[in-house]
Amino acid sequence: MNVAAHELRTPLQPILGLSDVLMHEITEPKEYELINIIARNAKRLQRLAENILDVTKIEGGTLKLRKERLNIVELISNVIKDYNTELAKEQQNYRDNNEITLSYNTSENFIPVEADSDRIVQVILNILDNATKFAKKNLHDLVISITVQKIDYDEMIVNIKDNGTGIDLQILPKLFTKFATKSQSGTGLGMFIAKNIIEAHGGKMWAKNNPDGNGATFTFTLPVSPQHG
Repeated sequence: MNVAAHELRTPLQPILGLSDVLMHEITEPKEYELINIIARNAKRLQRLAENILDVTKIEGGTLKLRKERLNIVELISNVIKDYNTELAKEQQNYRDNNEITLSYNTSENFIPVEADSDRIVQVILNILDNATKFAKKNLHDLVISITVQKIDYDEMIVNIKDNGTGIDLQILPKLFTKFATKSQSGTGLGMFIAKNIIEAHGGKMWAKNNPDGNGATFTFTLPVSPQHG
């Protein structure tokens, strides 16, 4: 699996790089859309290769974290801004999609954690991608609300709630295991990787369908970094 993932990455780099060059040079809308399809699917393959590599690292006990002291409130805020920008681009290109709205609520300005920022971003994006993947099945617009708060002096919690289709009851008990999916797209590796990343940080992760029958809530905790001085 490790060798296969590395072999996948090698041809993907020029495809992504040259697609990007062409996207900046092409002015014809139809041609731009064709290049965009190539780039989008190459990125999907890249994510698959990265997921396979992450699974081999997790199972081999070699998943390394580059921890630094950071403000989790600001980190999540930046992830949401970037995600909203990407959503706006997609919704402009595919007008038949349901509207997707992200909201962010926190009473905190600063929650320090010792964490690998890239890995925490990966977890949040995995959850958001999971929610938006099934947006087309909704009879209504999708609303995702993210809340961040301190539980006490040494722990903080993130809730990501959506009003989508919810988690299939057959998948729910094994959601965080490998290949847990009923979807025709995706490998079912994302949640397995996300949970292992959170646990490697000393946190916990779980999910449940919402009591009102609309959508699901994904939750994870992280230890709060002690205040210096």
